[in-house]
Amino acid sequence: MSTNEASACPRILVVDDEAHLRELLEITLIKMGLDVDSAESLAIARTHLARHSYALVLTDMRLPDGSGMELVQEVGTLYKNTPIAVITAFGSADNAVIALKAGAFDYVSKPVALDQLRKLVRSALQTSEVQKEQQEQPAHVARASSSFLIGQSAGMQEVRVQISRLARSMAPVIITGESGSGKELAAREIHTSSARSGKPFVAVNCGAIPENLMEAEFFGYRKGAFTGAADDRDGFFQAANGGTLMLDEVADLPLPMQVKLLRAIQERRVRKVGATVEEAVDVRIISATHQNLAICVEEGRFRQDLFYRLNVIELHLPPLRERLEDIVELSSNILKKLTGNDISMSSPAIDALISYDFPGNVRELENILERAIAFANDDCIEVADLALRGGRKLAEPVYSDAVAVEAMPMMEVTDSATHLVDVFNAPDLPCSLPEYLESVEREMIRRALVQTKNNRTQAAELLGVSFRQLRYQIQKLKIQELE
Repeated sequence: MSTNEASACPRILVVDDEAHLRELLEITLIKMGLDVDSAESLAIARTHLARHSYALVLTDMRLPDGSGMELVQEVGTLYKNTPIAVITAFGSADNAVIALKAGAFDYVSKPVALDQLRKLVRSALQTSEVQKEQQEQPAHVARASSSFLIGQSAGMQEVRVQISRLARSMAPVIITGESGSGKELAAREIHTSSARSGKPFVAVNCGAIPENLMEAEFFGYRKGAFTGAADDRDGFFQAANGGTLMLDEVADLPLPMQVKLLRAIQERRVRKVGATVEEAVDVRIISATHQNLAICVEEGRFRQDLFYRLNVIELHLPPLRERLEDIVELSSNILKKLTGNDISMSSPAIDALISYDFPGNVRELENILERAIAFANDDCIEVADLALRGGRKLAEPVYSDAVAVEAMPMMEVTDSATHLVDVFNAPDLPCSLPEYLESVEREMIRRALVQTKNNRTQAAELLGVSFRQLRYQIQKLKIQELE
């Protein structure tokens, strides 16, 4: 590429055998201030690609000497930094999905809507600029900019490689992984690394919306459309226009809503509840689920056509138990976020975390550390502060300030009051162990507060715990101060 070409405005290659469509596309792109080359066949397109560098290749799927899919694959192999978009016939959504799976940046349907074409081109140009900036950054700066997903394990390194590829495309992505593994963080990182980073990122928990409100929440509504619709309101699609819409726990969508969502994704148009006309929307869809969607399809709980529409590219997040080497970095990051640099962890505590399999993944680690902060003495978290429950533990738990069980009265929790009973002689256990332990804690804290006349500092000293630990337990057990 010559110096003059490098300094020129972006160059686009249009490949289509229909002369009138090529001319329309050329005129539209030239009016956008772009240089345009055109080709009516694969052979001519290959010649242009060998001679010039392009900011975008736009190709029809049907060509006289081959298929646009061949060009998609060749550009992906030989010109990896060049985005390619496809033009598909009306109603050929399956062809568009196939092209996206093969590496196409995006697609536009015939008859070509010029507004949609302009958006596609701008997005492709922005993607090229983002890629260029990332390539020019030093490696340590690039790593630092990846601020959502923490960890340097082999699994997370592979996730980052995939995210960098996904950020160069507008193809739908489905993120799979266990609950608490960081699926929303991965979606945010895809969005932030893409050309859409300056536009909204809207995350929606599909399982948290009442079924009768779903259509209004997703597509918006007009004033008077139903009781309570006092004003016009945009939905999730309009709120995410130009950016990314994340459908979290998408498997929880009811079947009637799946039909409407499929149409909105395919047509890129939505109609507000109570409206008579549709409006165009430009959103990238990222879905997430901890369920196996293929099994949901087999069981009839998820539409097969929507599954194929969303499952263009899959990104799988490994569970925390498969990347235990990341725990030290994750823990340090979480503690810094919660307390600044005011608290540390002992080596035995770190070893205990590494020996635990975390059925709740990163979310469980956050909960464990947040609780440990409240229990820790001397600004250092010890093993006993972690309270690891469930899951696999390779080390025996360590308890500090152990209390002789036989010296303590057993307690029973009822709706009216807390009563002391001798459960050793009872024919049946009156409550579960967690309920019993909570009742013991509640009663001891209540008595300490009575004895100290609600002086929490003195009550903490009396109980042999820190003030912070006492405050945490009072909040957790919902203990009211005595009058």
